[in-house]
Amino acid sequence: MQKRFNQLTKQLLHGRFAIEREMLRVTPEGTLAVTKHPTGLGDKATHPYITTDFSESQIELITPTFPTVEAAHNFLETLYDITALNIGDERLWPQSMPCALPDGGVIPLADFGNSGLEAGRYREHLLQKYGAKKQLISGIHFNFSFADELIAALYEGSPERYDRFKNDLYLKLVRNYLRTRWLVVYLLGGTPAVHTSYEERCVSQMQALSEDVYSNTTALSYRNSDCGYTNVEPLYPDYSTLSDYTASVRRFIAQGDIANPNELYSPIRLKTSRGGNDLERLETNGIDYIEIRNIDLNPFEKTGIALSDLKFLHVFLLYLTLKDETRFTDWQAEAFHNQQRVAKEGLSPTLLLYRNGEAVPLQTYARDLLDEIEAFNERYTLGFDDVFASVRDRIDRVEATYASRLASAMTTDGYTSWSLRQAELFYQDAYANRFRMHGYTDMELSTQILMKAALKRGYAVDVIDRDDQFIRIRNGNQTEYVKQATKTSKDNYVSVLMMENKTVTKHVLAEHGIRVPNGVELRTETDLQNAWTTFANQPIVLKPKSTNFGIGIHIFKDGTTFDETLEAFRHACTFDDVVLLETFLPGNEYRFLVIGDEVAGILHRVPANVTGDGVSTIRELITKKNEDPLRGKGYKTPLEKIDIDDIVVAFLRPQGKTPDSVLADGELVFLRENSNISTGGDSIDYTDRIADFYKQIAVDSAKAIGATICGVDMMIPSLDGDIDYGIIELNFNPAIHIHAFPYEGKERPIGETVLDLLFDGRG
Repeated sequence: MQKRFNQLTKQLLHGRFAIEREMLRVTPEGTLAVTKHPTGLGDKATHPYITTDFSESQIELITPTFPTVEAAHNFLETLYDITALNIGDERLWPQSMPCALPDGGVIPLADFGNSGLEAGRYREHLLQKYGAKKQLISGIHFNFSFADELIAALYEGSPERYDRFKNDLYLKLVRNYLRTRWLVVYLLGGTPAVHTSYEERCVSQMQALSEDVYSNTTALSYRNSDCGYTNVEPLYPDYSTLSDYTASVRRFIAQGDIANPNELYSPIRLKTSRGGNDLERLETNGIDYIEIRNIDLNPFEKTGIALSDLKFLHVFLLYLTLKDETRFTDWQAEAFHNQQRVAKEGLSPTLLLYRNGEAVPLQTYARDLLDEIEAFNERYTLGFDDVFASVRDRIDRVEATYASRLASAMTTDGYTSWSLRQAELFYQDAYANRFRMHGYTDMELSTQILMKAALKRGYAVDVIDRDDQFIRIRNGNQTEYVKQATKTSKDNYVSVLMMENKTVTKHVLAEHGIRVPNGVELRTETDLQNAWTTFANQPIVLKPKSTNFGIGIHIFKDGTTFDETLEAFRHACTFDDVVLLETFLPGNEYRFLVIGDEVAGILHRVPANVTGDGVSTIRELITKKNEDPLRGKGYKTPLEKIDIDDIVVAFLRPQGKTPDSVLADGELVFLRENSNISTGGDSIDYTDRIADFYKQIAVDSAKAIGATICGVDMMIPSLDGDIDYGIIELNFNPAIHIHAFPYEGKERPIGETVLDLLFDGRG
């Protein structure tokens, strides 16, 4: 096998990864939230990504499997953001050990209704046997499986049956992990203290580091100690073969040590994708993946675990798969002893562990392991070089461990106060990223918004073509394909073509009694000359027949000369062979977003602008405005950055200004005529300020063209005066992000509205 591994660098890196993260909901005061699972997060009984664990107050996030740890970590961060923003004024507790718990009060068990009666009885059993406070301990579970091509490559030439070979490969990894699991506890331990309200048996053995912080001063991971989530007595399953393992677990159940396989609180579990911990299915289907369970939440990380630590775990597991096994017979008891010593005394710089029966300093043992892992990484050129510096620092300096840093912070600030600040910090980060889907920020923001809304509901989302913004959304037996968030099965091809053609759009709307501007089509300069007598001395607009985003549009609100019109015509012709010459409709322009039979949002789009401060140039003011995190490039943020181009320079010239002009304090200057967000304009929500009459006109306009999702651009002279309007354009692919996250005003859940349309309102 050693030689085969030398040719397996590429296969070694392939695998499947998933993460589960538990956490408590807490009140603004830092006590356990005893409210029901938030309705905004869907049905916990059926939601594949966001559910509860032991308690109604304990949320569990579950990622699908991914081919890289980066993808799984990004998905976990997105789930965290969704959860944090849908629990009202509650916050997500960042630590593994519980928050302030009610003294003798009720800790609500997770309620799954009639469909979860068996699960409810099991939780009652755990409550009686271990107590509720221990059940509220939270952590990270890291799921890992080998790629099929790796197992196949290793199996080549083996005389064993393939299924037996595969099971034995996983079992070897499990045995080696158990032997060295103390290293993971040391590196990732983050529970050096408990709150004063925790289990009295444990707290009574500790001392107060501050008013509400209790520890023995050397503990690194109470979660992995006898004060944590462990069996009453240590249990050592037989990992020699899969049948030996299942037989030993059945023996534990028969003896009354545990009620079922789920109660075996091993640091690592054997899992089958078809039945989880079910022993019969495990025997029938074999081991499909392993679940690592001894990882504390990292309270310094929003996701609960650093990406670099996930990468280290990956290379560590690969190393353990290759590593020769020791012949030391009492390895399970030794491994348990080492875990307990590290958990309770890991911050002691003189701690001794055992290695094959011989005492050795923790740092020596850890450095030897890390040296071997680094050599393994280098030998197979696996590319994990950047993860080792942080790991080695934690080994060399115990004060660099997460546990030491956390103990110091809590001693100074208090258990609850420090944790609440971290929770608030992570909430604010989730809010700042509310419009992003981590791992997909290269995609258009409207697509990200729809994907994120689907995940919130528990729908499966697959990216079919990333560059083309083409995704698939699945809920139960229904599948919908969506392009750019609003191109769906609900609209037909002819409606799209009609909206693309501004002449056809106007014709159809006029036939339905909807007001549109007068205009003509121009193909040549002669056409312009012939039409000029009709439009001379009038406010006019020239625009390409089939473009979007305000491209090639020229607006002359006060009329203009023929020569200027001719120049505008020539520019518009660079975007389309046909140019529309129309009368300019006075008033403000509003974008109505029609979805189905309703207006989901209305925006007033203000042309790109800056306001002076008395000292800065227009160029400097633009640079400052572009620093807003809501502004970016390529429709990946709610607003676009403002560019200084020839159009801006030309627009400033009649105002007697250049990009280097200094504006007076409070002086507002517009930089463009068109108000498109795509050219740096500001979006202002007007949904609740526009009369229903105008909303109905927008819906009627969409229906006239046969569109289900449509952007209706309407000019309204005055919202307070007589009813007056004109429809200047319909858009078949309206951006939803400008309504979801406007520059000013209420944010609208447009992604949810699109999903309601696609899935008939099913949440």
